[in-house]
Amino acid sequence: MAIVGVSKLEALMRKAASLDIDKNKAKEITDIVEKKLYDLLLIGERNASYNARDVIWESDVPLTKGFLESLQKFKNLEEEIAVKDVLDFLATMPPLKYPLEAELEKKLPEITGTLIYILANLIKSISPDTRKPSSEDIEKAGKVLDLTM
Repeated sequence: MAIVGVSKLEALMRKAASLDIDKNKAKEITDIVEKKLYDLLLIGERNASYNARDVIWESDVPLTKGFLESLQKFKNLEEEIAVKDVLDFLATMPPLKYPLEAELEKKLPEITGTLIYILANLIKSISPDTRKPSSEDIEKAGKVLDLTM
């Protein structure tokens, strides 16, 4: 099960960066978003350990200034992702060493939406003249995320 449904992803990509994606590109995008979300939580787990805690707090997750600015822009889109969908996805991943605090759990949809927002804008920056991104555009944007997050 994907972290976000195709119709929701299509709406987010359209609102975030005026991109139209087809169903076969949706999996490529959600794969990148899911990987990055899990990566953020893995670093949060490491940071919780460094701070001698056995719970991952929101402050353990490495959300940069740019990420937080993008989070606000995502909120302005007035699109929501269901926390259940995010938690269902996380249940399919290798378990984290520590549980997430309740406040962090509540913010997972916003973090996920922000990752989609950022990815959409990276794709648009890579290929500004297209409304329908290619697999190559999506892959390039994913590589930028891997290098920066």
